Amino acid sequence: MTPAAALLVDALGRVAEDVAGVLDGLDETHLSARVGTGANPIGWLVWHLTRVQDDHVAGVAGSEQVWSAEGYVGRFGLPLDAADLGYGHTSEQVAAVRGFSAELLREYHDATYRRSAAYLGTISDADLGRVVDERWDPPVTLGVRLVSVANDCAQHVGQAAYVRGLLTGWRPASG
Repeated sequence: MTPAAALLVDALGRVAEDVAGVLDGLDETHLSARVGTGANPIGWLVWHLTRVQDDHVAGVAGSEQVWSAEGYVGRFGLPLDAADLGYGHTSEQVAAVRGFSAELLREYHDATYRRSAAYLGTISDADLGRVVDERWDPPVTLGVRLVSVANDCAQHVGQAAYVRGLLTGWRPASG
């Protein structure tokens, strides 16, 4: 594995560790609790960050998403389109992302992380300069897309940790 790929695996691995800590011991009430009008609950935040990682990494890898390939779309049973990632969700759509356990959410995140890490183990430094999305100016390279995924996931798991702290007084072990 290249040093750049190893850094990305490490970044996403830290997110996976934080997801596990945030979800540990939570019930569905905590997963769906909103700390303010229109605020995103822990369950939605972790579902969304995992959907983004799953979608974006599968997209650049040219593979099927864990969400569909491993049957999570059916196991979650959400009243959303199977391709939904949560971008632009209304307050009502956010509220609909509920009814699943913290264990199922963690299982989906762990499976997504494993798939991401396996893909990252196959890329070279030269691959990072490959354009993967020409809809932007400048076009997005593989390296930029992967850093964006890691950044988005880190931000959302931090938000989930903050919400958990507000709800339960919980603090991360490293904090």
